[in-house]
Amino acid sequence: MRRWMIRTAISLIVILVVIQIFRVDSTNPPAEGEMPTSTEVKAVLRRACYDCHSNETAWPWYSQIAPVSWLVAWDVREGRDELNFSTWSRYDAQKRAKKLKESWEQIAEGAMPPWYYLLVHPEARLSAVECVLLHQWTEQP
Repeated sequence: MRRWMIRTAISLIVILVVIQIFRVDSTNPPAEGEMPTSTEVKAVLRRACYDCHSNETAWPWYSQIAPVSWLVAWDVREGRDELNFSTWSRYDAQKRAKKLKESWEQIAEGAMPPWYYLLVHPEARLSAVECVLLHQWTEQP
């Protein structure tokens, strides 16, 4: 039994070392300008949303260690594909309105920020006042 545990531990260590070869791209494309909004809203968005929904991702140390790096990179890629504040100017008026509506729905349902993101980024948790602020922002014409 002891021999089996040692072999298993050594195998896991070797696998963890080998998978470090498969790096993810953790670079940020250039931001294409500032999103026109108030300073208060922008501060909330930067703190709670920008890591996944902008080209200004702060890549933490654990985002460089596989297999966690794969999950972080996937989340960022999915977030940017869904809504990217750094490319806001690319959206036409109809798409912007849709994105704002969908954003509020996600926040109101408690889906954003995701619970697993909040585990390592508790500062991203939205207060009731911030939710009201974001709701008002998403309702503007």
